[in-house]
Amino acid sequence: MLGKKSIYRRPAVIIGSLVLLMLLNMLVVNNPMFATKVADLAKTEQVSEMTVEQSNAQLAEIADAVVAESAKTAELGQQMQSLDRRVTALESKNAKVQATGKAEVKEMTTNERLKEGLGNFWLLTGFRNCKIGNLIMILVGILFIFLAVRFEFEPMLLIPIGTGIICGNIPFFQGTGVTLQEAIDFAQNAIASGAYSFDLETAKAMLLTIFDGDGNKHMVLSEAIKQVDHLKLTEYGLAATEVENVKAFLNEVFQSGELNLQTGLYQKGSVLNYLYFGVTSGVYPPLIFLGIGAMTDFSSLIANPKLMILGAAAQLGVFLTFIGALYLGFNLREAGAIGIIGGADGPTAIFLSSRLANGMNGTRNLIGPIAIAAYSYMALVPVIQPPIIRLLTTKEERLIKMRAPRMVNKTEKIMFPVVGLILTTFISPTALPLLGMLFFGNIIKESGVVKRLQNTASNPLIDIVTMILGLTVGASTQASVFLTMSSIEIFVLGALSFCVATAGGLLGAKFMNLFLKEKINPMIGAAGVSAVPDSARVVEVEGQKYDPSNHLLMHAMAPNVSGVIGSAVAAGVMMSFLMM
Repeated sequence: MLGKKSIYRRPAVIIGSLVLLMLLNMLVVNNPMFATKVADLAKTEQVSEMTVEQSNAQLAEIADAVVAESAKTAELGQQMQSLDRRVTALESKNAKVQATGKAEVKEMTTNERLKEGLGNFWLLTGFRNCKIGNLIMILVGILFIFLAVRFEFEPMLLIPIGTGIICGNIPFFQGTGVTLQEAIDFAQNAIASGAYSFDLETAKAMLLTIFDGDGNKHMVLSEAIKQVDHLKLTEYGLAATEVENVKAFLNEVFQSGELNLQTGLYQKGSVLNYLYFGVTSGVYPPLIFLGIGAMTDFSSLIANPKLMILGAAAQLGVFLTFIGALYLGFNLREAGAIGIIGGADGPTAIFLSSRLANGMNGTRNLIGPIAIAAYSYMALVPVIQPPIIRLLTTKEERLIKMRAPRMVNKTEKIMFPVVGLILTTFISPTALPLLGMLFFGNIIKESGVVKRLQNTASNPLIDIVTMILGLTVGASTQASVFLTMSSIEIFVLGALSFCVATAGGLLGAKFMNLFLKEKINPMIGAAGVSAVPDSARVVEVEGQKYDPSNHLLMHAMAPNVSGVIGSAVAAGVMMSFLMM
């Protein structure tokens, strides 16, 4: 039994122990070192039986342990707080550094991109890439538009062509090109494919010639293709007909240095390139012939069929110019395409050149120069023909009056295109695309039962095709391709061809008068060139200058429409001779 004093002390000890346990629970709840001691102390039965000395001893032991652990815990806490402060300071410092670095990087990237963007913009502008040739051709385009607006020279042709010339000569960046060594490296891969008939050594020799042996020179594809025209392939053991194979090889080699913006006429994927396909494939000319057939009245020719001879006589210029082109160094195909300019028939000239002088089978691509020359001389009919008419006819001949042609019935009008289609295409089957569409359009017109088709063919269809044809032909005259000596020679030959064709028609009429009792006015022979209806109008104007009562328009329309048929037949004959 405990004494009275110990009885009073026991509650105090118990209360003190409980308080101490609460403190210990807060300090060392996660410390396993004191788990056993606290568990023992928590046993009320044992505590109640403890003596004061034992309790004090245990409390003292626990207190010492608590103090020691508290000191360690306090020290550890201080270290942790110090470490936390350091970490916080470092994180704050790093955050500031990163924020500053990001701002600097962002600012540098923006400046560099802005500088690069401005550089690219300048690189692609027309001012950066403009050459004197571009300016010359743009002025030519403006001249065409001026002639069409001011003097009304074939405005439906010259305005689209002039605009096309301007569009085709807007300068743009085509790439930096490739050096001689780069071209040779690319050539190795190209030759390894086995797609070409020559070996690597031959390819290297040709590239050395194209680059003039200059290893530092950068050359683009268009410049390289121009050099092919001056290569003598026989010197490299190649046939002259392999020029297209060589061009395909160069296209593969140089395309790595080309930047295809899909803008220019000759860049694959561009809108103009797709539209130009109608020129190179010969699609547009037959469509125009369809419209011409739907508009043309062959009554004057049916009423006086002997005037068809004048249309044939006017084709004299075609064959004489063919011979002249051969003497100037053009090959057979190119000369044939150039000769047709004398017919003053733009669609026929385009159709024939797309077959004979299209850059294939050993020829140069002369579609652009030939088309521009043909349409130019068509527009200049009122300027070119009058002096020739006055030179080759006398005043008495110009005053000859002709009786009005007889009336032609509907049956004759319908039978003429059917019979004409069969006869002309039997003579010249290769001209079927042109003649077939011409007579088809006329059948539509004369049948009288398909007015909608006639109206469509003779108005919106031919207008749309004429616009697209003029625009694309004009755009094909890029300075790098068009401003060559060959183009100048073509224009000179075209002018001679047109003059000879006009003279051929006039002389043919004079020759016919030697055998005719009822004379014809020889001026209508000038209408034998197929510039419908401009050459017939020129004859009408010239006739009225000498006799205002002399109306020759309907008479002149006979050789005029005959010239359309004659030029198509002549083109077919050329193809028959030269395409085999």
